[in-house]
Amino acid sequence: MEASRPLFSIITVTYNAEATLPPTLDSVASQTCDLYEHLVIDGDSTDGTLTLLRNFKNPLMRFHSSPDQGIYDAMNKGLAEAQGDYVIFLNSGDTFHSPATLQSIADTIMEHDYPGVVYGQTDLVDAGRRRVGARHLTAPENLTLQSFAQGMVVCHQAFVALRKLTGRFDTRYRFSSDYEWCIRVLQHSRSNVLIPEVLIDYLKEGMTTRNRRRSLMERFHIMSYYYGFFPTLLRHFKFIPRYLRNR
Repeated sequence: MEASRPLFSIITVTYNAEATLPPTLDSVASQTCDLYEHLVIDGDSTDGTLTLLRNFKNPLMRFHSSPDQGIYDAMNKGLAEAQGDYVIFLNSGDTFHSPATLQSIADTIMEHDYPGVVYGQTDLVDAGRRRVGARHLTAPENLTLQSFAQGMVVCHQAFVALRKLTGRFDTRYRFSSDYEWCIRVLQHSRSNVLIPEVLIDYLKEGMTTRNRRRSLMERFHIMSYYYGFFPTLLRHFKFIPRYLRNR
């Protein structure tokens, strides 16, 4: 890591997020590791989001606000501005699991000589920050490109990627571009390291959750492109019991 460059670029995209943003800002500011920049990319909010950001005291956080074409367009703006060696996408309402989480990730990066991806587990929480349960998919011990043929086995927020391996999000996908982005990162990653602990508390009611059917249709298209149509079709028959359990 260059002395003038942060280890992490934590990117948070917002739009009218006054109600959900405070826990995210507090979580980042409370990290014991300060080797980060926190970039908040706002989509021209009309509620109190901008006032909240102007009044929040964290010298490592900066924000700007302008109209965008959706969440993945905003994430692309964040990537274009990022200077860190690694990128972490922490959506409004999502938080690090503990104040020591970022330090744990940093220690793992140093121990394993800058792997392509560092990842961990995710808990679901409600709006009151109460734990709902573990995410329905468990991050595997050995993560490979083929792992994502089973779905998004690692939550995007708990998928810490070496920035030089990343590309832009494909904005043709409105709900599952993060899944496709992770696959492309894994195509270029030589090593992926699991931290065997919960890294992220994920706010359960996100945009993808509210648009689950359209998200699944996009994900099927992405899976078919990267892993083949017929293998994907057969795999989805096996997904049916998992889908029914989650409902």
